[in-house]
Amino acid sequence: MKMKSTRKKNRIITITNLIILSLFSVIALAPFYFMFVSSFKPGEELLRNGINVNIQPQIMSIKNYVLLFTDESSLYLHWYKNSIIITLLHTVLALFLTSMVGYGLAVYNFKGRNLIFTVVLVVMMIPIEILILPLYKLMVSLKLINTYFGVVLPFVVSPFAVFFFRQYAVGLPKDYLDAGRIDGCSEFGIYFRIMMPLMLPAFGAMVILQAMSSWNSFIWPLIVLRTNEMLTIPIGLASLITPYGNNYDMLMPGAVMSIVPILIIFLLNQKAFISGLTVGGVKG
Repeated sequence: MKMKSTRKKNRIITITNLIILSLFSVIALAPFYFMFVSSFKPGEELLRNGINVNIQPQIMSIKNYVLLFTDESSLYLHWYKNSIIITLLHTVLALFLTSMVGYGLAVYNFKGRNLIFTVVLVVMMIPIEILILPLYKLMVSLKLINTYFGVVLPFVVSPFAVFFFRQYAVGLPKDYLDAGRIDGCSEFGIYFRIMMPLMLPAFGAMVILQAMSSWNSFIWPLIVLRTNEMLTIPIGLASLITPYGNNYDMLMPGAVMSIVPILIIFLLNQKAFISGLTVGGVKG
């Protein structure tokens, strides 16, 4: 009797959780649905009737998507290319540098290690707005304004990524290091050939987080990039909203297409993403 009551109670809790999660899912996906449906409608429809999520086959077409990529006055392909290059540069450099720093803090005992880790934790709490002015002056002195490296370099070593890799590497078996040294492997060889494959779940999680951070970055690229041809997608799309009118014909399909790269990265790394976050979050 007691077991039957427990099963009934668990079933009610499960159904309640499903209802709550479904409700949050609908709320979270509603803006994307509106954006996707609106991308097939003429911009005048949004200006005339406002937010309208109804599917209207009589006025919907792929004309906006065709114009987005074929219109000679459109710079969307330039923005797309810039975002891809900056995201690739940022993600590759960030993974390489932060993983080595995190690994070093976790594995090697040296004087000042705890102080460096404390500094990493403190830097995580500093708002980006405080750093913008000195970083801008530094980029001007290095003549990196309006360049890809000017966007990427200042934030390529993320304190959160260092913290995450350090937390993950702490739990790795240290016997592999001794075995590598006995076999005559250098310290860099041990890292690249032995430890890095063991950290693949952490890399999978960080690929998604770093790529999303770079792809959606707005404030710093807005300050560094000067010409329309060098803009990234978020800034380029924002430039379509002006006091003299909003170009919804390009804005909606452009926003939909901007999701595609991040969606592909997430689908390719979702297993590693979940595994890496779970393991990295509990080790310390």
